[in-house]
Amino acid sequence: MTMRRRLVLGLASAVLLHVAPAQAETTLRVVMHSDLKLLDPVWSGGYITRNHGYMIYDTLFATDAKGEIRPQMVERYDVSADKLTYTMTLRDGLTWHDGKPVTAEDCVASIKRWGARDSFGQKLMTFVKDLVVVDARTFRIVLSEPTGLVLPALGKPSVYVPFMMPKRVADTSSNEQISDYTGSGPFVFKRDEWKAGDKVVYVKFDKYRPRPEPPSGLAGGKVAKVDRVEWRAIADHQTAINALLSGEIDMIESPPHDLLPVLKADRNVKLVDTSPLGLQYAFRFNTLHPPFDNVKIRQALWYAFNQEDFLKATIGDPTARRSSRRRAWTACSNRTSPGRGLSSRRRATTGRRSCCCIRPTSPCWPISRRWRSR
Repeated sequence: MTMRRRLVLGLASAVLLHVAPAQAETTLRVVMHSDLKLLDPVWSGGYITRNHGYMIYDTLFATDAKGEIRPQMVERYDVSADKLTYTMTLRDGLTWHDGKPVTAEDCVASIKRWGARDSFGQKLMTFVKDLVVVDARTFRIVLSEPTGLVLPALGKPSVYVPFMMPKRVADTSSNEQISDYTGSGPFVFKRDEWKAGDKVVYVKFDKYRPRPEPPSGLAGGKVAKVDRVEWRAIADHQTAINALLSGEIDMIESPPHDLLPVLKADRNVKLVDTSPLGLQYAFRFNTLHPPFDNVKIRQALWYAFNQEDFLKATIGDPTARRSSRRRAWTACSNRTSPGRGLSSRRRATTGRRSCCCIRPTSPCWPISRRWRSR
């Protein structure tokens, strides 16, 4: 059985879903902001690749809704009195998708590969004297001098995310793409069903053990409430909107603002502003070529440029404008049960919206992070 609830997602992470009975398979069909072509989230910094990473991998630490770093795969950690040694102990029962246990050796190898690629990781590694495996579930990060970068680096929310991989995979050079996509996250990547330009398929990992605490931002318990997720590649926005309205898909990550009136006209579609701070347009001159190689011309343009006029021409809808920012949108629909849409009593992890939430420090969270039932 395929889920019939239709959702349009605008740069979001947490979704409330009406789930069919347990004995029926539920499938969520999503149009993301772009097609997935690169599968290694340490090799590629693309947001779609990062989102793919969150679907199938897990992290040692994560950023919660308040911007605080909290343990994720780590059960507990200790810092020595001199602040030079961090001892990390993994949660019991962590399992790779191939059934093998997650070990400290896997995590050490993953940190090394990520630390060679990511700028934050590279900076952290300048302080790291040694990475020591203590036992199957415990490892130490030994520093050459104290630094406050350890937890923020390991819990950073966006590219490049320090996802944990099996040692055999993490031993791959950071300058070379991996070919094994075994993770320990809530979903398993179905490589045999992946067709670039068509769809990406993930299925629920039954052996995943979520944390016991409630979800918050990217931290807390990640409970998968659907059995299968399909990312459909539909490049044309109008075609994607038509597919949503006809029930061929359930969710769109980034509906274009010029088609918002079409979505608003359908009472089964609910648009939700998922980012209180909005998103910003950025302009950069090519100062190497005329006329913008002339500083006077650049200054004159800023005097003539009116942000409100620009937003009116670009976005049009005044409800979608706020100063010089553009809001991100989410829409939810339920054609099969009018009046039983997502209840405002059910909040996302930030409590701001009933459908999804988004942290302003990184405006493009993956949809896989939180599945919660009505």
